[in-house]
Amino acid sequence: MSPSSLRTRTHPAAWRFAILGALISLPITVGVNLLPNSEATIGGGIMIIGAFVAGAIAATRSTDSGAAGLRAGLVAAVVGVLASIVPVSATAAWPLSRAVFFVFVSGLVLCIAPIFGLVFGRVGGWMANTVASR
Repeated sequence: MSPSSLRTRTHPAAWRFAILGALISLPITVGVNLLPNSEATIGGGIMIIGAFVAGAIAATRSTDSGAAGLRAGLVAAVVGVLASIVPVSATAAWPLSRAVFFVFVSGLVLCIAPIFGLVFGRVGGWMANTVASR
C-alpha cells in the first residue's frame, strides 16, 4: 500500500482550537470555583473562558475566532447538559411535566450557549490581535 493511498483525517482548525480552549479552561474553572462565594460550573467555564482562549488561539493562527468560539460554546452546552443529567437521573421517576421542562431547557441551552461562545471567541480574537499589534 503506497503512502499516497493512505489518507489521514484531520479535524478542521476551528474544532481543534475549540477543544483546546475547552481543555485549557478546565483548570482555570476549578481555580475560580475555589474562590469564596463562587458557583462556577464546568459548562459555564468552557463557554466563557474556553471560548475566549479558543478565539485567541484562532486569531494568532489566522483562523476565524468566531467559529472557534461558537464551537467551544457548543462543547460547553453539551458538557453542561450532560453534567446536569447525571445527578438528576439518580432520582426516582419523573412526572411528565418535569421531563418536558428538562428537554425544553436542554434545547434552549444548546441554542444559547454557542451564541455566548461566539461572542467570547470574538472578544478573545480581538484581544489577541490588539496585543499582537503592539
